Amino acid sequence: MTIEKLPYLSAEFLDGLAISTSDVVDEIERQIIGQRRGEVWCAPKAVVLPGDDRYIMATLAVATEPRVLATKSLVVNPRNLERGLATLNSLVTLLDAETGLPLAVVDGNWVTSKRTAGLSCVAAKRLARAGSACFAFVGCGVQARAHLEALADLFPVREIRAFSRGKGSRDALCQIAETRGLTAVASDTAKAAVESADIVVTTVTLVPEPVPFLDARWLKAGVFATMTDLALPWLPESIAIFDRIVIDDLVQEAQMSKPMVRPELVAGDLTGLVNGDVPGRQGASERTAFAFRGMAVGDLAIAGLAFVRAKASGALDA
Repeated sequence: MTIEKLPYLSAEFLDGLAISTSDVVDEIERQIIGQRRGEVWCAPKAVVLPGDDRYIMATLAVATEPRVLATKSLVVNPRNLERGLATLNSLVTLLDAETGLPLAVVDGNWVTSKRTAGLSCVAAKRLARAGSACFAFVGCGVQARAHLEALADLFPVREIRAFSRGKGSRDALCQIAETRGLTAVASDTAKAAVESADIVVTTVTLVPEPVPFLDARWLKAGVFATMTDLALPWLPESIAIFDRIVIDDLVQEAQMSKPMVRPELVAGDLTGLVNGDVPGRQGASERTAFAFRGMAVGDLAIAGLAFVRAKASGALDA
């Protein structure tokens, strides 16, 4: 395949592949297990901070099956709002892992949305109570919507509570929940949103870096919190209230200049959790949490799955 014919898998096309939450979770777990078996290789994510509120990041991962190399490049820029653009934009490129020849380019925003919610679901399967029925969202943008969709496929949700600095995004998330037949409460404070929740999802934007305002001591016994935002909105002195905290990648975290949470509070990482080295929830009253930066294996799993499904559909044969 020559580069002039390199296919681009758009978000609209990818939505048409009907990849389910179960598909996403199964593929992420399969590739995480593949890492342990020496069949998948990932580099720690690379981050560049130019100092002007941009957040620039890249991931790199290689799989044996499918035989792909996936790289994702991402830029978050809050000034895009003034341009009428999304604040986050990204792209995934897929190469044949044996030959290095290009295979496809994939909409990175779609991959990021699916893999972030997928990683939370992988953790939630093991750390959240099976009967979790009330979800709280702090931050109500694209990632919150993706998490609502994915977590609602795994848990018997009946109600959501939403808090956001932007009332428009908060109300939009509530409307989406109501179309699913759920009770939706637009909360005026973060405390009101989280204090009665079974599952808490925080997706606060990273730029500019948020000033901590969430107190884990507000949370009830038995809660599970997934922190897609490096736990930056959480008051550091309150994090110790959790009985069990899992992060995404211990190796990656060791190379970062500032830990998400104090290392002595970390029970292990997602690879250990999936492979059974790290125990999941140990009791109904445990407060558990998953804090993560994002893992290259997640981007690899979702982009690779999308490519395989696209090939199976015949769309890449033209």
